[in-house]
Amino acid sequence: MGSRKPRQGALPPQFEQVQFNAAGIDIGSEFHFVAVPPDRDEHPVRRFSAFTVDLLALADWLKQCGVDSVVMESTGVYWIPLFELLEQRGFQVLLVDPRRIKNVPGRKTDVVDCQWLQQLHTFGLLSGAFRPVEEVAVLRSYLRHRAMLVEYAAPPHPAHSKSPATDEHQTGEGCFRTSPA
Repeated sequence: MGSRKPRQGALPPQFEQVQFNAAGIDIGSEFHFVAVPPDRDEHPVRRFSAFTVDLLALADWLKQCGVDSVVMESTGVYWIPLFELLEQRGFQVLLVDPRRIKNVPGRKTDVVDCQWLQQLHTFGLLSGAFRPVEEVAVLRSYLRHRAMLVEYAAPPHPAHSKSPATDEHQTGEGCFRTSPA
């Protein structure tokens, strides 16, 4: 009899756990799906809304489950409030690039995604994306906001104007003048 083929998406048994108190979060615009180790709660995967009260409940539940390290995908801007809240609550938060994880075959639902993130994080197989220190992040946010305000306040450039062309450069007149007959 041949050896059994491992289940698709399952990790080989020789991997060593390095994060025993890890959680995985699949970030969405309206809902976040969170997975904790199966022995920590009767329902180890939960769905939380993206409202502040729900994010606070999510952080409380993670503490209740004994989680100290969390991994989440950097999806759009939806991860930012939860990331900052979890950091403020003392969790080690690892932000990962979703493009590095999405290539795994067989992952189709938010529930499976958060469980997969939790499992990969448990075995230390994820590396975090760059996240500047808080002061630099705040400064970058101000600079982006300033650039946006300047762009909105600036008068439109003539080359980008939608009004009919009036000068010779815009109409093309004068480029190929013919001498009067």
